[in-house]
Amino acid sequence: MRRGPRAVLALGLLFFRLAQANFAPHFFDNGVGSTNGNMALFSLPEDTPVGSHVYTLNGTDPEGDPVSYHISFDPSARNIFSVDPNFGSITLVEELDREREDEIEAIISISDGLNLVAEKVTILVTDANDEAPRFIQEPYVVQVPEDTPAGSSITKVRAVDRDTGSGGSVTYFLKNPHASKFAVDRHSGVLRLQAGATLDYEKARAHFITVVAKDGGGRLRGADVVFSATTTVTVNVEDVQDMAPVFVGTPYYGYVYEDTLPGSEVLTVVAMDGDRGKPNRILYSLVNGSDEAFEINETSGAISVMQSPAQLRREVYELHVQVTEVSSAGTPAAQAMVPVTIRIVDLNNHPPTFYGESGPQNRFELSMYEHPPQGEILRGLKITVNDSDQGANAKFNLRLVGPGGIFRVVPQTVLNEAQVTIIVENSAAIDFEKFKVLTFKLLAIEVNTPEKFSSTADVVIQLLDTNDNVPKFTSHYYIARIPENAPGGSNVVAVTAVDPDTGPWGEVKYSIYGSGADLFQIHPSSGIICTQPWASLDAEATARYHFYVKAEDMEGRYSLAEVFVTLLDVNDHYPQFGKSVQETTMVLGTPVKIEATDQDAEEPNNLVDYSITHAEPANVFDIDVHTGEIRLKNSIRSLGALHNITRSGDHMWSLEVQAKDRGSPSFSTTALLKIDIVDTEMLSRSPMAAFLMQTKDNPMKAVGVLAGIMAIIVAITVLISTATFWRNKKSNKVLPVRRVLRKRPSPAPRAIRIEWLKFRKTKAADKFVLREDPPNENCNNNSLGSALPPKAPAPPPPPSVAPSVGAAPWTVPTVSGSLARRHPERSPKPKAVGSPAQSALVSELRQKFEKNVHNKAYF
Repeated sequence: MRRGPRAVLALGLLFFRLAQANFAPHFFDNGVGSTNGNMALFSLPEDTPVGSHVYTLNGTDPEGDPVSYHISFDPSARNIFSVDPNFGSITLVEELDREREDEIEAIISISDGLNLVAEKVTILVTDANDEAPRFIQEPYVVQVPEDTPAGSSITKVRAVDRDTGSGGSVTYFLKNPHASKFAVDRHSGVLRLQAGATLDYEKARAHFITVVAKDGGGRLRGADVVFSATTTVTVNVEDVQDMAPVFVGTPYYGYVYEDTLPGSEVLTVVAMDGDRGKPNRILYSLVNGSDEAFEINETSGAISVMQSPAQLRREVYELHVQVTEVSSAGTPAAQAMVPVTIRIVDLNNHPPTFYGESGPQNRFELSMYEHPPQGEILRGLKITVNDSDQGANAKFNLRLVGPGGIFRVVPQTVLNEAQVTIIVENSAAIDFEKFKVLTFKLLAIEVNTPEKFSSTADVVIQLLDTNDNVPKFTSHYYIARIPENAPGGSNVVAVTAVDPDTGPWGEVKYSIYGSGADLFQIHPSSGIICTQPWASLDAEATARYHFYVKAEDMEGRYSLAEVFVTLLDVNDHYPQFGKSVQETTMVLGTPVKIEATDQDAEEPNNLVDYSITHAEPANVFDIDVHTGEIRLKNSIRSLGALHNITRSGDHMWSLEVQAKDRGSPSFSTTALLKIDIVDTEMLSRSPMAAFLMQTKDNPMKAVGVLAGIMAIIVAITVLISTATFWRNKKSNKVLPVRRVLRKRPSPAPRAIRIEWLKFRKTKAADKFVLREDPPNENCNNNSLGSALPPKAPAPPPPPSVAPSVGAAPWTVPTVSGSLARRHPERSPKPKAVGSPAQSALVSELRQKFEKNVHNKAYF
């Protein structure tokens, strides 16, 4: 019986906990191909852009509690995705690469705040064609004998592509198959020598073949792409013994002089194996023609005379030298033969001699055009030089003596006899305009003889002119000045261009063109530029002209120069006032200004001086001759002084003013000016009158100022109303459609003081007071006791007019009150008597002002 109450208590706790049980949330499994759920069997292409939304985790809580989502990765792996915890949106944050990571393991979880359910998922990364083929085992360098048969396999290239499917398949081809002796198998990459093609070490020792590997193509970021790679295969050709020996320096000539000793070397023949890669050893031998008078060294090829020159029976010996290759095995291989001529010469007793077509000659003449091509041979000169001596006595040098660097002579060293060739070295120096005739001396002087015999021949070249020069102006630009009133056909400037060429090539034809050339013409042969007969120049319209002049020869070679023509201004305009009759208002002590403009282009024609030509009486006004400012004489400082001058008391004055330019001859214009004079005291007593006077010539200025003030008042009122509305809304009070009005006492009027626009020495404008309207049925009762609205700028007072009896005060409506003009405490002073023009102006501006106020003062 003691444990009964405890058992009852435990049973109650058990039922309470069951009632408080909270079941865990779970994911939805929407199957393959779904973009929301638990990411079961989810796959993603590797070219998915970073930042893309790829999946949405979706689950629920049995109790309907809000759930949050999470995703995590192994600490050693990258965080590929991010998830919005509230909506489950999964975003790709790292770039995918199937070749590096084809599966992504992640842990997704869902939580209702008390229970957390996690699942491990595997995301498959599908392939995209994002990898290019890559050659392996580079570089490819292969050695191939030059006798390799056509069609033989040379080497094999191999490229791999880590993509799958068609994007991973690789085919091969040559970049320039038509210009190559090789071909490649498109599937295996085997490089072969094409059928019918042969290799030749002597022609090409290496071949460079560009092989391209291309994949099968695939999709990448929504487009079909194909990747490729290239490699270069270097085929080095190996030399084989397939060429005969070759003699170098043929033909061979030797000389034996009368004083040559037996055993002396006459000349050396040189031969080498035609197979340069692996040359064989070479042996020399004399075959016939020596009569035992000459021998040859079998290894060096040096031929020596074995007898005294006096014992030699012939003047010329024709020897035949044979060269034989010796293979690596020591057996004779290929052979070659060359003739060698050896002449027996006597002592040095003949100087070099020049010959022409008809025999010995010491003067050669030629006519040729200037500026021949560089390296051209002067074929019109048939010159042969000969020394009848033998051996070293017949060796001499040739050179040209004269202007240097223009021609060169070939050969420069001669043995016995040679054909003389003169070649153009500097084409630019062969200029007809510089030299009509070029004269040189051709000098032949022996080299190794003590006598140093020599001879000379004159070479005279007559130059013929060509059209090789462009007409050139004497100046790059020409500047001319002419009066703007110059008649049509007037000369402006003469241009000159010179062409150094002769004959018709030196004749120059002139023409002009350009946007400023319409009013001008040029004589085609003299170069004189003049105005068109119909041209009318005006410096005020266009003061400067710029165009181009062209000098051209008969073949179209030309040059250009610039022409600048400036029109000199002529005083041909009168000064002009803005209006023939001007009206203005002068405040006592302040000048007024008149202005006239002169349309002439330059000073002093467009400078204007001002004067008063007529005024009654003549001692009231002074005018500044340069600025046009009109002011009262220093002796007149009040309206009273004016009354002493004119008995009528009229404040409107009429002046005849003159504007005169400073040109020669001078022009002038007169105008009638009406001046209304007001006193500063009247303006200070009536600020509105001062404002209207200031804006008399521009009424829209006054309207604009008033409109701006009205706009500011509207903006401030809207801000106050908006602030009141939001304060009432935050108080959570719902207002009924029909309200119960509360009677509240009207607070005392609050005065708002604001200064009106300030003009010169004017006092503060009239003050305005704020009057509250009676309580409105639609007003919000919550505004009771709220802070006062900020002070708003007041509109300007209306024009000063005599108050009418019983007239209501002038007001501007607002949201909760109106602005009323405060009546002055003192009685207004009598209005000063003004001119009829001033009264009409004030009345007109008052009407415009009231109209604009009623149209724009809305809230």
